[in-house]
Amino acid sequence: MPIPQLPLPQHFDATQVDQVWRIPYQERQREALVWAAQHAIPPASEDDLRTCLLLVDVQNTFCIPGYELFVGGRTGNGAVEDNVRLCQFIYRNLPQITKIACTMDTHTAVQIFHEIFWINDAGEHPLPLQTLVTQEDIEAQKWHVNPAVVNSLNLPSQVSESDAYTWLKRYGEHYVKTLTAEGKYPLAIWPYHAMLGGIGHAIVSAVDEACFFHTITRKTQTHYEIKGQNPLTENYSVLRPEVLNDAGGKPIAEKNSAFLQMLLGYDRVIIAGQAKSHCVAWTVSDLLTEIQRTDAELAKKIYLVDDLTSPVVVPGVVDYTEPADAAFEKASAAGMHVVQSTQTVAHWD
Repeated sequence: MPIPQLPLPQHFDATQVDQVWRIPYQERQREALVWAAQHAIPPASEDDLRTCLLLVDVQNTFCIPGYELFVGGRTGNGAVEDNVRLCQFIYRNLPQITKIACTMDTHTAVQIFHEIFWINDAGEHPLPLQTLVTQEDIEAQKWHVNPAVVNSLNLPSQVSESDAYTWLKRYGEHYVKTLTAEGKYPLAIWPYHAMLGGIGHAIVSAVDEACFFHTITRKTQTHYEIKGQNPLTENYSVLRPEVLNDAGGKPIAEKNSAFLQMLLGYDRVIIAGQAKSHCVAWTVSDLLTEIQRTDAELAKKIYLVDDLTSPVVVPGVVDYTEPADAAFEKASAAGMHVVQSTQTVAHWD
């Protein structure tokens, strides 16, 4: 017997998804309890098929027009359009979603991908959204690590205070060269974004409201996974940072094995979020790599929702649409499913 999708609750307003506002949690709790009883929605603990909805970086900094790194995609309004559909997807498929896990890009000012970290001989910093620090730049000494930031960083314990700048300068060169050698995106200088303690760091209000409604309706806590705090590496993927070791081969970061095991503990993992070309693509790529190391059949439990994610597009500067699509095509060829949010989750299998 077909499982019907639920209607949208009256509080959901698609015209408010592009804005930031205070969620009336107490009111939503009362409504969610009534909703669960009205539609006979059982607690998540009773699910036979356990499904995790992984939302990658659905934060104001990426999803609200005018914020630091709004992901417009080629339509110019991509993240907003995605999040309207995402909220509708959550509400309509409440009984089929066991757990929602939200990753949160989390940064402070002095990090390797922010302009303050780098400087040239004229004392100038690289311009955000206009600068890629390449291996050629490093070899030509166009950019070097800013010596003024050294004392603000917690460097690895093996680095002595007297050697700190020498180590950090060598590490910066190693970092850029490692990205090239491993076929990753070159080091992009991003605007200050997802700043810890700032409004851009928060989950989009309409999505947070939907997650909270899900929590109360299904009696299952939303999981929040922080990523990106290490000042020495970008962390597009929630499963691992871009670079793991310093120039001498000693670790500066590690893979997120605990979160990987949590995801693979579900019967089905649905992935959406921002941006398709960066944090979503690298998370999917790393997930596929780990799956293929253990059991390639596990790829079949992963569902990528193509209309709930958009690539980074900066008109006249860069368009990552094709690399984003290629990442999904590679995942599909390996056994992952690429689906649309308009398809009923209950009918995917």
